[in-house]
Amino acid sequence: MASRYMERPIIMHHKVVKQIFRYLKGTIYFGLAYIKGPQEIGVFGYSDSDLAGDLDGRKSTSGMTFYFNESLVSWNSQKQKTVTLSSYEAEFMTTTTAPCHALWLTSLASELTGVEPKLVTLFVDNKSTITLMKNPVFHGQSKHIDTRFYFIREYVEKGRIVVEFVNIGEQRVDALTKALPEVKLAVMRQLLGVHDLEPCQD
Repeated sequence: MASRYMERPIIMHHKVVKQIFRYLKGTIYFGLAYIKGPQEIGVFGYSDSDLAGDLDGRKSTSGMTFYFNESLVSWNSQKQKTVTLSSYEAEFMTTTTAPCHALWLTSLASELTGVEPKLVTLFVDNKSTITLMKNPVFHGQSKHIDTRFYFIREYVEKGRIVVEFVNIGEQRVDALTKALPEVKLAVMRQLLGVHDLEPCQD
């Protein structure tokens, strides 16, 4: 985000970059640990978005994380390309982008193990978004959404993707869509599977 202002940085941007460096210095040994799991890989992920978090263009930020069994293998945080009118619309756009990545991961898992994962479970913290994905008649507030975002319904109907509700307190991707207080950030890191690996350096 700081790199967006490289052409004309002001004092505030310098302060932000210094804060990023302080954070990196304090978490230099943080990372992911992978352990051997069962032969059959289960793929599940979390998707979330903020609403108009970009103060310059009022665009939302999408975030997603994906796991093979309980190991975090892929994550993404990206500004959406269009301005959304509501939180559920921003969530819907994120949740329809995530399955593209999920289907690629299942293909990769199949190549690596020779066994194709049966389905992908996607956890979302917005019930209106889940309703919109499962109910093709839910037109009132959504008829202006670009049709390219509706392809997810086909995968939900075929049973290749299961969408489930997750409580906002357990939404693992929260840290990728918005700034969090220190305590909540520590909780989210733990949920993501990021640990202090400094003892392993000895």
